[in-house]
Amino acid sequence: MTEKPVAEMSFEEAMGELETLVGQLERGDVPLDESIRLYERGAALKARCEQKLSEAEEKVAKLTLDAEGNPTGTAPLDG
Repeated sequence: MTEKPVAEMSFEEAMGELETLVGQLERGDVPLDESIRLYERGAALKARCEQKLSEAEEKVAKLTLDAEGNPTGTAPLDG
């Protein structure tokens, strides 16, 4: 099975695969070499999820509202 590159995954794809990997590691029925590979892939998936969440938070923080509280667009995020 060819694994999809982590950098191309959506948040949902990365989270789903991460949950699967954690399940495999928790069962403890994976050989050591495979466990190390799964752990490394899991670390990359975790980083991808964090990146996608950060991007989403920035988009939400940039939303602007009109006087009635309706979204009117986005504004630059000032740190």
